[in-house]
Amino acid sequence: MGRNATGILLIILGLIVLALPLAGLITVSLLTGFALALLGIGLLIFGYNDIKESTALGVIDIVLGIIAIIFGFGFIFSPDLFAFVAGFLIYLAGIFLIIASLIAIFTSKSARWNGVISLIIGLIYLILGYFVSNPFYLGILIGLWLLIVGIITVLQKD
Repeated sequence: MGRNATGILLIILGLIVLALPLAGLITVSLLTGFALALLGIGLLIFGYNDIKESTALGVIDIVLGIIAIIFGFGFIFSPDLFAFVAGFLIYLAGIFLIIASLIAIFTSKSARWNGVISLIIGLIYLILGYFVSNPFYLGILIGLWLLIVGIITVLQKD
């Protein structure tokens, strides 16, 4: 499939998801859940095999595999969990950006403006995290993302 066809498909999917944001969120949550569950199964298998060579590495793989399977099935059966985790991660990134920006503002004269910009972006992340934790708004953001990527893909030149 050519780039233009892919772009048009993304635009159509974006419009569908914008019209039905919760259906789009459920689809993304299911796909992510299946991918995480498969990743978890793979980590369990590799962890079991790695225990023979390195006990610590094997145990880490097994623990990560169990966590991935739990989140995978959680995403499959609860799109709300997917929205919560997405919102939480964006909140966390915003908090880290704000902390780093405050450090830059108060410790370095040369990086002060970078710190101010990071502070603004961190605050935007906090606001965005609030909206993303709501499944309806996350569905809308997914639709917008598909639409924008589709338009960019169609407009790209070789």
